[in-house]
Amino acid sequence: MTDAVPQRGRPRDATRDRALLEATLAVLAESGYGGLTTAAVAARAGVSTATLYRRWSSKEDLVIAAVAAYAGDLGAQPDTGTLAGDLRDLLRDKAVALTGRSGQLIRTLIGEAAHNDALAEALTAALMAPVRERVDVIVERAVARGEIPPLEDRDLVGDLVIGPVVSLFTLAPQPPHEIAETTARAAADRLLPFVLRAVGGQAPKG
Repeated sequence: MTDAVPQRGRPRDATRDRALLEATLAVLAESGYGGLTTAAVAARAGVSTATLYRRWSSKEDLVIAAVAAYAGDLGAQPDTGTLAGDLRDLLRDKAVALTGRSGQLIRTLIGEAAHNDALAEALTAALMAPVRERVDVIVERAVARGEIPPLEDRDLVGDLVIGPVVSLFTLAPQPPHEIAETTARAAADRLLPFVLRAVGGQAPKG
């Protein structure tokens, strides 16, 4: 039996990591990507810049980690038992995510991603890929229930479903933080019949 190899150094403090990521989101919302500095994030989190750089080597890496953490907080998609119910929940979830503080953050990062390839790839992986996977699961369940026939070009369905919501809120002249959650959900409900028809479903009666 061999002896365990002792680990060197102290383990990373998950609480401190979380504080740094939350501080990153706060500074992004206030100052935008261009105005964000690692010094400002460290000060907001109450740590030294050396502590920050031991975790992330650059401003870009820090922002990408914050986006990934934000995306992971959106939660799982429940199975409502119907295609209409599943899509309604998804559309409402995304509409709310694109308003308030999170909507302001996403709008800021989309603008920066237009000329930052690494950030664009990170946004796609952290924000769009999970939505596409959710839509794929929703469609699979609907096909298994017999609600819709199997779909061709399944890789495009996720963008077809979520695209109108993203367009509606990221291109709107009204700042995301001024849009109430109830307004966002109502907008999602208005989109539902069109999204259902696009995937071969029918709007619920009544």
